[in-house]
Amino acid sequence: YNIRITQRLVLQPRAELGFAAQDIPERNLGAGMTDANLGLRLRYEIRREFAPYIGIRYRFLLGETQNIAEVAGVDTEQLFFVAGFRFAF
Repeated sequence: YNIRITQRLVLQPRAELGFAAQDIPERNLGAGMTDANLGLRLRYEIRREFAPYIGIRYRFLLGETQNIAEVAGVDTEQLFFVAGFRFAF
């Protein structure tokens, strides 16, 4: 959903969940819920078709996938800063 702060400034929350139906050892994935991504993007619509944005995304592993990553010594949580342009035609 888009949250309009002004007519041109838009805040866009995002959420994603990842699932795996079975264990996939070569990809270090366990069966069930594998990861979650939460994020926010703030964009400025110069035109409806063109809008630069900045944002933040937080990713963390869940369930068996988290256990596999911890045993392997891999980080189970990551924080990303994103920037880009949105084009719509």
